Amino acid sequence: MSQAKSTLEQWRILQAVVDYGGYAQAAKQLNKSQSSLNHAVAKLQSQLGVALLEVKGRKAYLTETGEVLLRRSRHITRSVTELEMLANKLEKGWEPSLVIAREIIYPMETLIDALSQFEPQGRGTRITILDSVINGTAELVESEQVDIAIAGSPPKGFIAEPLCHIDFLLVCHPSHPLAHRDEPLYDQVLAEHLQIVIKDTAQIARADSGWLKAEQRWTVTNFHEALVILQKGIGFCWIPAHLVQGLLDSGQLRRLALQGSSHRKAGLSLIIPNRDNQGPASQLLEKLILAQHQKSN
Repeated sequence: MSQAKSTLEQWRILQAVVDYGGYAQAAKQLNKSQSSLNHAVAKLQSQLGVALLEVKGRKAYLTETGEVLLRRSRHITRSVTELEMLANKLEKGWEPSLVIAREIIYPMETLIDALSQFEPQGRGTRITILDSVINGTAELVESEQVDIAIAGSPPKGFIAEPLCHIDFLLVCHPSHPLAHRDEPLYDQVLAEHLQIVIKDTAQIARADSGWLKAEQRWTVTNFHEALVILQKGIGFCWIPAHLVQGLLDSGQLRRLALQGSSHRKAGLSLIIPNRDNQGPASQLLEKLILAQHQKSN
C-alpha cells in the first residue's frame, strides 16, 4: 500500500489560507506564524507536483487544479473531524446505538421531528424503532430490551413521564350496513358484524386493541393494514384520529356513534427502562421527545 504524500494538517492550512483570504489572515486565525503556513503550502505543492496557489500582487489565488483538490479535501477533513468527534463521544460513554419502543398509536411524525433534531448532535448513533402494541410494549420495558419506550400504562415499578393523549374514532366504509344507521349503535349490534382488531405484540398476548367482543373479527398487526381493509368496505375498527381524520373529511370512511362511548382516549408516556444506566445519547433524545409536547401545551 502506497503511503500518502500529504497530511491532513497541510490541507487544513490550505483551506484556511483560502477561507481567510491570505497567509497573514490565516496565520492570525490559526495562531501560527505566516512563514510556517507558507512553508506548509509550498511543501504540499512540491509533494503533489502541482500548483495549488498562484500569487497575484499581495493575494494568493487558487489554480484550477487547486480548486478541484481543495473541494475534495474539505470532504476528507470533515469526515476525519466527525470521526474524531465520534471517538470522543464513545470515550465519554456516548451510546453507539439506541432502541426505541413506539406504541403504534403514537404519531410517527412527532417522533421523527425529535429524531431530526437529534441527528446532527448524535452522529454515529444508530437508531432502531420497534413498533409495539399494548402488552408487547410492557414486555420490552420489563425486559429492558429498549433504551426508550413510548407506551400506554407503564408496567408496575416503572416511572413514566406523560406525553399526550390519543383520540380513537370508531369507523367503517360508507357502504357498510352500519354506516346507514342514524341512531347510536349498541354493542350488541356491533357484535353481529366483523370487527378489525390490532394484534398485541406481546409474546403472551393478553388483549387486542379496542376489541368490542364481536363474534367475527380479523386481526392485523397495524392500523395501516386495518385501513386497507376498511376502505374495501369490510368491517369496522377503532382508529387513532390523526390517522383517519383525512379519510373522514374526504368521505372515504364514515364515523360511527356508539351508545355510551362516543370516542376513546388513550394516554401515552415516556419510559426509561433503566434510568441508572442511561447514557448521554438517550438523555438527549429523551429531552427532545419531551420538548415536542411542551411546545404544544
